[in-house]
Amino acid sequence: MGFLDEDYLLESASARRLYDEISDLPILDPHSHVDVAALARDEGWNDIWEVEGETDHYVWELMRKRGVSERKITGDATNREKWNALASVFPEFAGNPTYEWVHLDLKRRFGIEKPISAATADEIWEETKAALDEPAMRQRRLLREMNVEVVSSTDDPTSDLEHHRTLADELDDVTVRPTWRPDAAMGIGDAGWREYVATLGDATDTDVSDFDGFLAALRTSHEYFEANGCGASDHGLSEIRSRSVDRRRAADVYERAAAGEALTDGDVADFEAFVLERIGEMNRETDWVTQLHIGPVRDYRDSLYDELGADAGGDISTGDLDLADGLRYFLNRFDEELEIVLYVVDPTHYPTVATVARAFPNVSVGAAWWFNDSPHGIRSQLEYVGTVDLLANYGGMVSDSRKLLSFGSRFEMFRRSLANVVGEMVERGQMPMTVAEDRVRQVAYERPAELWDF
Repeated sequence: MGFLDEDYLLESASARRLYDEISDLPILDPHSHVDVAALARDEGWNDIWEVEGETDHYVWELMRKRGVSERKITGDATNREKWNALASVFPEFAGNPTYEWVHLDLKRRFGIEKPISAATADEIWEETKAALDEPAMRQRRLLREMNVEVVSSTDDPTSDLEHHRTLADELDDVTVRPTWRPDAAMGIGDAGWREYVATLGDATDTDVSDFDGFLAALRTSHEYFEANGCGASDHGLSEIRSRSVDRRRAADVYERAAAGEALTDGDVADFEAFVLERIGEMNRETDWVTQLHIGPVRDYRDSLYDELGADAGGDISTGDLDLADGLRYFLNRFDEELEIVLYVVDPTHYPTVATVARAFPNVSVGAAWWFNDSPHGIRSQLEYVGTVDLLANYGGMVSDSRKLLSFGSRFEMFRRSLANVVGEMVERGQMPMTVAEDRVRQVAYERPAELWDF
C-alpha cells in the first residue's frame, strides 16, 4: 500500500468494495464553520498558506509543537514565510490526521502528489499559486467538484443571514443552511454578556431590559432563522447541567446580571438550564435538530489566550464530567419529541452517550469530534457505537472545518474508515456483504439525509 493510494485505509477486499459503494455519494455536512460571506462573494485564495494554514488552529498547534515561532504562524511574517515554515516541519506531522488531510487536499484539488517538505515547499507554492488563479478554484466551483450537496454553517442569533439568502438565490445545486448557535446569549457568566444581549435586542428590535424581553428576542431570532431555511440549533457546552428551574429564579439571575452583579456558579447553571429548556421547546415546535457539543475546556493555555484570544489552539479535552446526570433532565423532558445529537470531545464519554442513545430512540451519537476525527478516532468510535447502539442510527459525519478544501478530505477519510470498519465485520463473518453495503450507504448518506431533513 502506497501513501494515499487507492487502498488508503482499506485493509481488505471487502473494505475496498464497500468504499466503492459510497465514495461518490454527495456530501451532507450538518456542522461546519464555512465562511458564508466569502462563499457568497465566490472568493478564491491568493496562495496555499491561505488555503491550508491561515484559519486552521490544528495546523497552528502542530507548528508550535515543532518549535515554529508565533510570528510565522499567526504573526506578521509573509504568507510565503509561513508556508515555508510549515513545510519545513511538515514531515514531523506524520501520524497526525492533519498530515493526511493536507496531502489529500493537494492530491485531490491540485493534482500534487509529492510529499510536503522543505525541499518541495517552493515548488508546491508555485504550482498551487498558478492553480489558484484559475476559475476552477473559486469556492462555489470547488463545492460542486467535491460533490457537496448540503453544508451547514454556524451562525449567531444576531446574524441577518444576508449571505445565505444570496446563496439560496444563486446556488441551484448546493444548499448552504444556517445553524442557530445561541452560546453567547446563554453565556451569562461570560465577560461581554451584557453587551451581547444589547446587540441581540437591536438585531431583533426587542426591548431586552427584562427577562421576558430577552426570551422574546431569542424567539424572534429563532423564527427568523426558521424562515431562512435553518433546521438545527447548535450548543457548545463545557458541561451540560440540565435541570428544572423556576422561571422566577431564572428572571432573578437575568436581572442581577443585567445590573452588573456578580453571579455564583449555581446562578449561571440555573440560567443556562432554563434557557436550554426553552430552546428545546422552540426546536420542538419547528422540528429542528438539537446538537449538543459537550466537553471542551476552552482557552486552557492562558498565555496563548492573552496574546491571541479565543480559537487560537489552546483548548483541551477532559473526562471530568458527569454526562449521565447532566443530560438526564433534558433528555427525559424531550423524550421522543426532539431529535438530539450528542457530540463529545473526550472518547472516555462514548460509553455514556452510546448507551444514552440506545435508551432514547430520538438521541443519536454524533461524529467523532475535534481531537477524535482521525482514522484511529473514527474507527474506535464506529466500532463502539455500532456494538452498543446501532450504526443505522449514527448521526453522520461533519467537517467541523473553517477550510473549504478540507470538506472533501475529511469526508473521504471518514468514508474510507467506515468502509474499513464494516469491511472487517464482513471478513470476520459478522454480516453478509449485501447488508454491509446497505449499512455503509445508510451511514454515509441516507441516515444524515433523514435525520437532518436534507
